[in-house]
Amino acid sequence: MDSVGVTASAPDAGPGPAWQSKCPWGAPSTTSISCSLADVMSEQLAKELQLEEENAAFPEVVAVAEGPFITGENIDTSSDLMLAQMLQMEFDREYDAQLRREEKKINGDSKVSISFENYRKVHPYDSDSSEDEVDWQDTRHDPYRADKPTTTPRRGFIGKGKDITTKHDEVVCGRKNTARMENFAPEFQVGDGIGMDLKLSNQVFNALKQHAYSEERRSARLHEKKEHSTAEKAVDPKTRLLLYKMVNSGMLETITGCISTGKESVVFHAYGGNATEDKVIPPECAIKVFKTTLNEFKNRDKYIKDDYRFKDRFSKLNPRKIIRMWAEKEMHNLTRMQNAGIPCPQVVILKKHVLVMSFIGQDQVPAPKLKDVTLSSEDMKKAYYQILNMMQQLYRECNLVHADLSEYNMLWHDGKVWLIDVSQSVEPTHPHGLEFLFRDCRNVSQFFQKGGVAEALNERELFNAVSGLNITADNEVDFQAEIEALEKMNEDHVQNHGKKLSTFSSDGDPPIYDE
Repeated sequence: MDSVGVTASAPDAGPGPAWQSKCPWGAPSTTSISCSLADVMSEQLAKELQLEEENAAFPEVVAVAEGPFITGENIDTSSDLMLAQMLQMEFDREYDAQLRREEKKINGDSKVSISFENYRKVHPYDSDSSEDEVDWQDTRHDPYRADKPTTTPRRGFIGKGKDITTKHDEVVCGRKNTARMENFAPEFQVGDGIGMDLKLSNQVFNALKQHAYSEERRSARLHEKKEHSTAEKAVDPKTRLLLYKMVNSGMLETITGCISTGKESVVFHAYGGNATEDKVIPPECAIKVFKTTLNEFKNRDKYIKDDYRFKDRFSKLNPRKIIRMWAEKEMHNLTRMQNAGIPCPQVVILKKHVLVMSFIGQDQVPAPKLKDVTLSSEDMKKAYYQILNMMQQLYRECNLVHADLSEYNMLWHDGKVWLIDVSQSVEPTHPHGLEFLFRDCRNVSQFFQKGGVAEALNERELFNAVSGLNITADNEVDFQAEIEALEKMNEDHVQNHGKKLSTFSSDGDPPIYDE
């Protein structure tokens, strides 16, 4: 291709004054540039022209800081993740520099300095950090560790002569004891000794260690007591599991809630479920859960340890079994009373310390206690003779003494009295059986005498009427002395013959009182 000349010429200005050549509205004077068509079509020439225009438009170029983001030759910039990390790193560098300036401005020449090290942004991939940008965690001073760590040789000492230092050195042991405090339980607060060269003597460290162990054991006991105790209206997980099993098996339909709380147990109301071939489930049931806390049973072992039915199984070393035996004892006593025809709850089932019985009441409303109900004179007299008859049946047919009979353990339902809470009931041959019977007679006599029953016997007459013993004494002190003498005779008989045979002399069966 032949080259073609391209000429750009301006018209001649012609003669004229000098100010006309500088007129802004005149045509600019340009020099003629000659080039070939190949040069015009060249890409290299286009890039050079573009660069010249950029340099003319932006004469000052801002220098960018050298770093891995700009000069990294081995960094793969095609990854979005790598680009994002590099951008974040640059931002964190600027942020840390700002923190250092603020820290220097606030502290100044003060002896007490404020550190913003916890707010710094340190990245593990920040490999190009300068000398003044080091990880603060690596330079943090540990007062428990020596500046120049030294190893203790096997012989137990270092140095010679006056400079000898043994492993029993006061300073060395103090620092070691301070470091050992970190091995205490997390619940034991030992504080933070950063910045202080703490030295604990062996006496102080041993006292702290014993206190930490005692606190750990105490917390474990509290946790165990919480997990294995039924306090007030709450049940422990094991008791809750027993109740769930009863509901899931269909024995109980649902458990509605708590109806009574006492020193030894909590009573819940429940609706009975499907009856089985060997068990009849009443429509409404009472679930008596004996409290697994041992505080209430510490002073009540006299009711069970001398009972020959449970004497061989009684163990003071295993107090949790006492609670189950207490529930089992109430089940056996209720069964005796039910067989004798005495109005009492009907036993459904016993599971460990949970006793299911028939509910005395109606529509989730328990029958009122005898102390809470207001009876007419006729009903009061009827209740007295009924209780007198039940005490005689309990003593003669069931061979039991209630041992806690009062208006608090008698319910009024369907026009008659029902006896409850017989877990502490014992047999008359118990070493304290007659004393318990005399106490029951006193409670019953005082209640009905205050209630206006003229036919109510005093405690000594009621005791003779129930037991059939003809104890003649002018005052209560002599009467109780004769009761203790009879109990002593029975105890001697048991020790000599090993059998529970009543040595009480009576003139036939006790009379049956009826209205």
